[in-house]
Amino acid sequence: MKLSIIIINYKSIALILDCIRSVYEFGATDMEIIVADNFSGDDAENMLKQHYPAVRFLQMGYNAGFARANNAAMKIAHGELILLLNPDTIILDNALNRCIDKFSASGYVACGVQLLNPDHTPQISGNYAMKGGLNYLLPLPYMGSFLKAVADLLKVKKPNVPKATGIVEVDWINGAFLMVKKSAIDKAGMLDEDFFLYAEEAEWCSRLKKTGKLCIYGDVNVLHLQGESSADAFNSPGKGYANLYDKKGLQIMVSNMVRIRKEFGVGWFLFDLFFYILTIPVFFFGLIFFSLVFWNKSKYSFTQWAGFVKNIFTLTALSGRIISNRPYFYKVL
Repeated sequence: MKLSIIIINYKSIALILDCIRSVYEFGATDMEIIVADNFSGDDAENMLKQHYPAVRFLQMGYNAGFARANNAAMKIAHGELILLLNPDTIILDNALNRCIDKFSASGYVACGVQLLNPDHTPQISGNYAMKGGLNYLLPLPYMGSFLKAVADLLKVKKPNVPKATGIVEVDWINGAFLMVKKSAIDKAGMLDEDFFLYAEEAEWCSRLKKTGKLCIYGDVNVLHLQGESSADAFNSPGKGYANLYDKKGLQIMVSNMVRIRKEFGVGWFLFDLFFYILTIPVFFFGLIFFSLVFWNKSKYSFTQWAGFVKNIFTLTALSGRIISNRPYFYKVL
């Protein structure tokens, strides 16, 4: 079999049905679709049997997150190529077949496509690994803006590809559409099951990259309703990765720091943790400044500051375990 498509379901069956419809509309003939269900309780299995009886269904029995569910599906997949596909994606204009043809004939071990927002503007699809994961400091309130200004002044290379044109080689690929050759997985291993959600594809790509090059096909497009499935499932208002103030934000921070420890080592982990902690007073005095000088026109609130402080305390409490790098399921949602 040429291609195995893996979609993870957690209370997003409506999105998955739309996604699968688009796959069959523009799909390859020699393929299988596996839906791994993270104990959603949304009657996904019956709905899939009714609409798409050929789809293989795998019940995890608990909320296993992204890495563990994908790994379980990969273990039963038959394809030479494995595609991790988000439920909130829509295949456009024969994108699947075009990607398969390009990728199969290439020497790349993993590839992505140019993801599009609902209005068809480009979405970040490929990324460059910044030393020590310093790009994870950019969403920090006030502190991130300062660090970005310093980076711009020093003409530091941007950590992502805003819009891919042609073939662009990258260090890691957005997990919404990540196609990998089975031969590369056999060498690099599967996703790290310490991760629950977020940053796992970046860490995985760092290992895949040791077996060969990764790329984005800029002329192949797939629609991605960024963060739609996780925002709904976890009742979080933020669809991106800049919301660091609720439980989803805590999961983002913890996963990012686990990736830093695994990929870059203890020194960089402690360095980044220092900036996270330093942001607490910077955030607070920034709010005071904007309240007094600009009559509270800050884009942040004291409620967000309190949520951020709570998350940093939890992250700090986990730091010893993260530093030890012993197997642990970092699920905090």
